[in-house]
Amino acid sequence: MSDYKYLKKNTTKIEREKLRDKALSYSTLGSSEPTDETMKLVEEYVEGNIEISEALEKVIKKYCAMSKKVIDPYF
Repeated sequence: MSDYKYLKKNTTKIEREKLRDKALSYSTLGSSEPTDETMKLVEEYVEGNIEISEALEKVIKKYCAMSKKVIDPYF
């Protein structure tokens, strides 16, 4: 995975900003904007503090936990 195109070590901040803008434009075509919490994670990637995979993992875990609470409120 060290050759993954979008790793922070393989991109500049400007490239990560462009990727963020492009991804945001695609993701909002048929749905609402990402939450503030998700956008904070994206900004952490742009700043070079975390990888995209880390942000994605955190978002997935959040929504999995939320869905479990809806299915089983005593979870």
